[in-house]
Amino acid sequence: MAAYVLRRLLLMVPTLFGILLVNFVLVQFMPGGPVEQVIARLESDTSATGRITGGGGGETGGGTSEYRGAQGLPPEFIADLERQFGFDKPPAERFLLMLRNYLTFDFGESYFRSIRVVDLVLEKMPVSITIGLWSTMIAYLISIPLGIRKAMHDGSRFDTATSGLIIVAYAIPSFLFAIMLLVLFAGGSYWQIFPLRGLTSDNWAELSLVGKATDYLWHIVLPVTASTIGAFATLTLLTKNSFLDEIKKQYVMTARAKGLAENRVLYGHVFRNAMLIIIAGFPAVFIGVFFGGSLIIETIFSLDGLGRLAYESAIQRDYPVVFGTLYVFGLMGLVVGLISDLTYVWVDPRIDFESREV
Repeated sequence: MAAYVLRRLLLMVPTLFGILLVNFVLVQFMPGGPVEQVIARLESDTSATGRITGGGGGETGGGTSEYRGAQGLPPEFIADLERQFGFDKPPAERFLLMLRNYLTFDFGESYFRSIRVVDLVLEKMPVSITIGLWSTMIAYLISIPLGIRKAMHDGSRFDTATSGLIIVAYAIPSFLFAIMLLVLFAGGSYWQIFPLRGLTSDNWAELSLVGKATDYLWHIVLPVTASTIGAFATLTLLTKNSFLDEIKKQYVMTARAKGLAENRVLYGHVFRNAMLIIIAGFPAVFIGVFFGGSLIIETIFSLDGLGRLAYESAIQRDYPVVFGTLYVFGLMGLVVGLISDLTYVWVDPRIDFESREV
C-alpha cells in the first residue's frame, strides 16, 4: 500500500502543474488585467488629486498597458505599475517563479488587499470547511436511514413518495433553494426566523459559551440546509441501491433460509457490505459540497469564505489570490481522492490498490 500512496503523491505534482499551466495561459488572453484595473479606477475617480500609487508585486496573470485609460498617463508611470505587479518579466519567467514559490506555499501578496495570500486563505478557509462538514454530516445522518428504509420497502407507497420528493429536491438548483429559504425564513416576504447573513451576530464576543454556540448554530441553519439538498438526494438513492444490490445476493438468501431474524440479516450481514461505498465516499462527498456550494452559498448568505474570495478576486483580477485559491482547491481535491482510496481499504481490507495501475 505504501508504494501506491507514493505513486499517488508523485502524480499530484504533474496534475497541479497542468492545472496551473492551463489557467496561467488563459489569463494571458483575458482583458482587463490588474494594470488596467488600477488605470480604470484612476480614470473613474473624479476626485483624484493626481497622486498615483501602485499595487503590490506579483508573479502571475497577464496584462498590457495598451488600455484606453492609459492614453493620458505618463509612460513612466505605466512602466512602474507593470514592474510593481511583476509584468515587466516575460510570461515564462513569471510562471516558473510562481511554481518555485508555490512549492513552499508562498503565494505572494494580494494586489489590492495588502495581505499575504496564504494568510488570506487561512482566514477564509474555516468558513467554507464549516459549511462543508455540517452539510456532509447532516446529509449522511438523514440519507442512510432513509435509504435503508426505502430499500426494505422497495416499490411501496413510501418508496414512491420519497423518491418523488428526492427527485424534485435534486432538480432544484442550490442557489434557487437558498433564495427561497431567505425569502421564507430570513425576513423576506414571510417570517423573520433566521438571520440574513453572516455566521455570528454583532454581539457574539459578549455572549457566554452556550450563547455563542447557540448563536452560531442559529446562523448556519439556512446556508447548511441550502448546501445539503444536493448531497442528500444523491446519498439517499446511493444508499438504497447499494442495499438492494446486497439484499439480492446469495449469502442473504442463505442467512434467511437458516432462520435468522430480518434485522440480524440486515444489520449483521448486509449493512457492512452495503455501507462500504457510502462510508468510503465520505471525503469525496465533502469535497463535492465544499467545491460545488461554497461560491453560491457564501455569496447569497454573505459568508466570508474561500468561494466568495475566489469569485471576488477573479472579478478584480487579483491574480495571486486567484491562483492561490486554485492551488489550494486543486491540492485538496487530489488529497481527498487519495483519502477516499485509503478509506476503502480501511473499511474493507480485501481491496488491494497495489495490484492496479494508478
